[in-house]
Amino acid sequence: MSDGHGATPSTPPGWAENQPPPYPGQGGTPWASPGGTAQPAGQPPSDDVPAGQPAPPQGQPAFSPPGQAPPPPYGNAPPPPGQAPGWPPYGPPPQGGPAYGHAYGYRPPPQAMRPGIIPLRPLGLGDILDGTIKLIRSNPKATLGLSAIAAALGTLPVAIGQAVYYRSLGPLLANPASLESGADVPLGGLFAQFGGALVSLIMQFFLVTLLTGILTRVLGRAVFGGRITIGEAWRLTRSRLPALLGLAFLTGLVALLPLVLAVAIVVGLDLAGASVGAVLVAALVLGLAYIAYALFVSTRFALAAASVVLEGLGVVDAMRRSWRLVGGDFWRVLGILLLTQVLAAFLGGVLSVPVTIVSLVVSFGGQGSLTATVVTTILFTVGGIISSMITYPIQAGVNGLLYTDRRMRAEAFDLVLQTAAIDQQRLGWVTATADDLWHPSHAAGTTGPRPTGAPGAP
Repeated sequence: MSDGHGATPSTPPGWAENQPPPYPGQGGTPWASPGGTAQPAGQPPSDDVPAGQPAPPQGQPAFSPPGQAPPPPYGNAPPPPGQAPGWPPYGPPPQGGPAYGHAYGYRPPPQAMRPGIIPLRPLGLGDILDGTIKLIRSNPKATLGLSAIAAALGTLPVAIGQAVYYRSLGPLLANPASLESGADVPLGGLFAQFGGALVSLIMQFFLVTLLTGILTRVLGRAVFGGRITIGEAWRLTRSRLPALLGLAFLTGLVALLPLVLAVAIVVGLDLAGASVGAVLVAALVLGLAYIAYALFVSTRFALAAASVVLEGLGVVDAMRRSWRLVGGDFWRVLGILLLTQVLAAFLGGVLSVPVTIVSLVVSFGGQGSLTATVVTTILFTVGGIISSMITYPIQAGVNGLLYTDRRMRAEAFDLVLQTAAIDQQRLGWVTATADDLWHPSHAAGTTGPRPTGAPGAP
């Protein structure tokens, strides 16, 4: 039996002769207490334990070897001074956190995978807005370039109508005294302004639907960290353009028919000789009812464009798909869409203010001349393009990420995305087969053949 300070026949290889052997249970001799004798392995500990210190468990040393920290207390021993009860002796709990008493202290939950613009888990409002900004920054040519083309087409009618209106004011501006004599503003200019705005509104409705579908294809790759060019986005989406146009026409029809019916009722009351008060009350009630209806329908069908492009569905099937996805979280989707509209309108207004001021100065300063009219048209077009090329991608990105979020929550689609992201990380790039993952057959618990025309369909 050794005194605990010399080598023994059981010393493991690699240990120095003057180094103590390991603890009992590993083939070595236990440490001897200062001034006492060592206890063999498997024997009860000696009584040479300081007062107030609990006896160590069977087979464990009472004291630490020279030059090493003492072992942690056992059982219900009081903690060292300044240490919270229940915590291990090697550190205090996290600042401001509860004392969990876990052997290794508090550990935060693991972060979700984020190979691209969003974390692969159900998304919050901040994730959706941040992912939309990252979509624009990671694919600026595809997002801003396509939006600029759509904005130029959608802004041109309203710019022309505005220019015609300013030109019609030329005689009045050249002779301001005519305004004091009661001269009327030309109705032709007003009709041109109103007609241009109406045509532009209709065009923008179709253009935004098409743009949302095309940018959704860009988003499908950006979720995995991949990038896509304008040419590739167009090549992958052009076969879905008829379905997108049909979707825009059908949703517009569903939204406008009640409005036509409400206007017919109000006009009928007026022609029937109803009082002015009755007509106004009917118009107010029907107007509020239509606003509620329009919000309900637009929210229910907000995810249809993404379903047309990413899932290869037809018009009616895509509308049904969007209806089902939104149905599980209608009020949240409505709130995010309304907030997006407010943010987009505010941002578009801020961007278009300088150009609008300059165009007004040029128009009134030129007094309706041909040069002033042309310059005004150009300025209005440029202002509309600058404003819309920022707001269009924001609306399209939010709609696409809402579609992704609803699939994660309703179909556990985040598990599919995570598995695909791991495979792509192993390969080192984002493959084109990532586009096929968006089909509903890849969602948890869903099966079925691909529809005709879908990516990968026979």
